[in-house]
Amino acid sequence: MPELPEIFNIYRKDIEEEMKSIISVSNLPLYDMLKYHMGWMNETGKPGDFNKGKFLRATLCILAFISTMNKMNEKSIKKNHLKVLPAAAAIELIHNFSLIHDDIQDNDIQRRHRPTLWYLWGKPQAINAGTTMKVLANLAVFRLKKYNVSCEKQLQIFKILNESCLEMLEGQYLDISYENKPEISIEEYMQMIESKTVSLIKGAILIGAVLNLDEKGLSSFEDFANHLGIAFQIRDDILGIWGSQEKTGKPIGGDIRKKKKSLPIVYALNNSPLKIKKELMRIYSFKKISETNSSKVIKLLDEVKAKEYCENKCDYFYNLAISKINNLPLSKEYYKSYYEICDFLLTRDF
Repeated sequence: MPELPEIFNIYRKDIEEEMKSIISVSNLPLYDMLKYHMGWMNETGKPGDFNKGKFLRATLCILAFISTMNKMNEKSIKKNHLKVLPAAAAIELIHNFSLIHDDIQDNDIQRRHRPTLWYLWGKPQAINAGTTMKVLANLAVFRLKKYNVSCEKQLQIFKILNESCLEMLEGQYLDISYENKPEISIEEYMQMIESKTVSLIKGAILIGAVLNLDEKGLSSFEDFANHLGIAFQIRDDILGIWGSQEKTGKPIGGDIRKKKKSLPIVYALNNSPLKIKKELMRIYSFKKISETNSSKVIKLLDEVKAKEYCENKCDYFYNLAISKINNLPLSKEYYKSYYEICDFLLTRDF
């Protein structure tokens, strides 16, 4: 199993501490729900260290910040990464707000090998908890003031954060609406993931970089982030059908039973012989897809080599992302971290 790149371990503790500080604004049980979702306590309120996310977006935010710092300041970089922590925590909170609502919308009962928030507390309170996390993310931006980040930069970050969130919600709208469409094109699929997934990955990188760069210096990061985000989502689509439940925390074929128009399905519907396409459309016309029919779909996908197609597409966008790294205005010592993150996202199995 691929291990997380070292940079994830370097900043993980600080990211968690910042997020805990943001979330711990009250003793109201509402905030315990957020702590449960983050893996910091169990459903009874007992503190613990449970399965957590990768903190990908927060780590990308910090990396974009420290790698674009002026070389004159390199000696103080270790200390100065604290300056970007509120913004890194904010983007991670937005991501987790989306996961809480996503679980409700998809009726998922498990995330990261644990019962989902709505499954334990009910959908009304889970909606409330997710929305609370979104508001806390916005308020977290103003914690940058204690690190003497200018009001202008705070507003820039606030704008990127909320534009990224809005774009993500537009993508979620498309994702849900596609569930009831018999067929969508590859182009429609790409539009959906560029909104739903790429938006926060791009936002995280731009938020980190904008503290050190002007608008002109950000354009190369946008290209890199777009390709990286697409490769990330295609890998997610592969894991959503063929991934191991033990590693992903989600059932095999879960995306099929949710009738998601992920890339393997979109490819098969657009490129299969008529007989296979009709069978796929017949199964997807059911209100619910049973485990038996889910297994049938996987066999049909294997027949048309949908997994191989997706792996090739993932490789393609990975290579595009890699090709952009040398164009980024980075301190030399950080190129390796960018390559390691790209390699991990291409090969991850969780």
